Amino acid sequence: MDKKHIIELLPEYIDGQLSDNKKKEVELHLKECEECIEELEGLKNLFTSFKEEEEVSPSDTLRTNFFEEIELEKITDSKIVNLNKSSFKEKPSWTNNFLKIAASIVLLVSVYFLGKQQQNQVLGQEITQLTSETNSFKQMAMLSLMGNKSASKRIQGVNFIEEFAEPDEAIVNALVDRMLTDENINVRRTAVEVLSEFISSETVKTSFIKALKSEEDPAIQITIIQVLGKIQEKKAAGAMKYLLEQENTQPYVKEELESVLPNII
Repeated sequence: MDKKHIIELLPEYIDGQLSDNKKKEVELHLKECEECIEELEGLKNLFTSFKEEEEVSPSDTLRTNFFEEIELEKITDSKIVNLNKSSFKEKPSWTNNFLKIAASIVLLVSVYFLGKQQQNQVLGQEITQLTSETNSFKQMAMLSLMGNKSASKRIQGVNFIEEFAEPDEAIVNALVDRMLTDENINVRRTAVEVLSEFISSETVKTSFIKALKSEEDPAIQITIIQVLGKIQEKKAAGAMKYLLEQENTQPYVKEELESVLPNII
């Protein structure tokens, strides 16, 4: 059992869907392969990360800054009294106390907002890091599923694109590969439907045009023709003419081509 094979089995291993023999083979392999152990831990972290929410507490730095400001206020307060003793000696005591209280309130409010700002900055950095790590786990899970031997698992992997707001080039290329080379027609259909949501990508446009010359399923052909026709992709004209000229192209596919071609030539 090579490393690629064991990686493909990890999602089913976590779900408990492997036969006893396969499970034993996986566990035996995991005892000797650090790389596969890391893959397994990554997938487990992905599946559990959404169920856990860590409580955010004020950082040690924030606490330290707060108490330092309090000590500074004590020192500053005593200096104010000493420096202004002669100036305030003729004023009523309640006025001095009022000014001290007001100054203390202003300082506390300032310290609060300063601490709040620092905490928000730290929290923002932590969220960014967590988002990056989560996306990495998602991508690993998606690519692992799309490489699975089971067609249903590959379809799950293709549909996992919904977890990404902006999929990167590696994910798009993996989807294109499923669309162009997968032996299962349902996987290819799903990949076409998913990729049609990202038709602004030059990679997707090029792969759709390429698929017109290699794909034999009429339903997929029509979907691609409609998508390229909707955006009036002129580069697709050659591939559409090629498909129109083929004897094995279904009549209703040719009708679709004849209705779309005039709008993009």
